[in-house]
Amino acid sequence: MAEVVGPRLYSCYNCRNNVALHDDIISKAFQGRHGRAFLFSHTMNIVVGPKEDRQLMTGLHTVADIYCCDCHEVLGWKYERAYEETQKYKEGKFILEKSKIVKENW
Repeated sequence: MAEVVGPRLYSCYNCRNNVALHDDIISKAFQGRHGRAFLFSHTMNIVVGPKEDRQLMTGLHTVADIYCCDCHEVLGWKYERAYEETQKYKEGKFILEKSKIVKENW
């Protein structure tokens, strides 16, 4: 009998709350505060913190830290605004740090 397999997910490393679908990854070539990070089009089960301007490697952006809705661990940030035209594609997207997420259903 075949095993039913659900979607490949990423979960909070601390409490295993599902936070993103593998299919929503746009890029794995990003840098977070703590090493590699992934850019996602969507996330789930997160809380968005207050917006702030932050100087990142690719210029000035307005970002908001994102937290696991269960354990409140900071997992990354949401791009609210990019000031440089070449960075506008990031607006409304999410960074999840690789060190803060684990794979589920792989």
